[in-house]
Amino acid sequence: MPRYKLKIEYDGTNFVGWQQQDNGPSVQMAIQTAAFHFCGSEVDCLAAGRTDSGVHALGQVAHLDLPRIYPTDTVRDALNAYLRPAPVAVLEVEQVDDEFHARFSATMRAYQYVIINRRSPLTIERGRAWLVARPLDATAMSAAGKHLIGRHDFTSFRASECQAASPVKTLSLLHSVRAGDRINITAEARSFLHRQVRNIVGTLVMVGEGKIAPDQVAAILGDRNRESAGPCAPPDGLYLAAISYD
Repeated sequence: MPRYKLKIEYDGTNFVGWQQQDNGPSVQMAIQTAAFHFCGSEVDCLAAGRTDSGVHALGQVAHLDLPRIYPTDTVRDALNAYLRPAPVAVLEVEQVDDEFHARFSATMRAYQYVIINRRSPLTIERGRAWLVARPLDATAMSAAGKHLIGRHDFTSFRASECQAASPVKTLSLLHSVRAGDRINITAEARSFLHRQVRNIVGTLVMVGEGKIAPDQVAAILGDRNRESAGPCAPPDGLYLAAISYD
């Protein structure tokens, strides 16, 4: 069966997450249902990252096997037609060999977190960013993030329900930058722990508010204790931005 690699964009606000679950609609099920209507066969669509409820994607990557070969443009357009009106779009389709796996072949994952730093409520970006009313020092946040770059035990930023075999991960990039009232936080690693990015963002916001000093983040990391770090940031502002492959 031919295998197809999909690049997918979605608004995760009304989904229970990527993975199919019994408690509500998932992105995975939306795509698998669209594929069934297209080709008449049940297929499994496996993704590079299992985003949580409310988390969005700009460049999620998934793969699925179809019963016969189709032109890639046909696959893209047919899936998008059957996905309507769900806020999910297949941006690109590529036929790949059977050894390709969206999750296990990935060499880098990039997440972006969006904070709107103002007192006025969100309108256009409601559900797509975290509104923080207190003034934030993005320069201090970026300085704090440098303590987390590299290979570390990230237990302090790991969700209690995380199923990863080890808390050790290698964070290759963590950067905060302000543009007007918008602060973008970018994180890159080969893989992440469950809610690692959101827990890091919650801690960086505490730095930005002046509640903790940038250098204290190193001590929080060394504590290897989730209670030492800041709160988990809401899912609204998190985007799976890109997946890289060799």
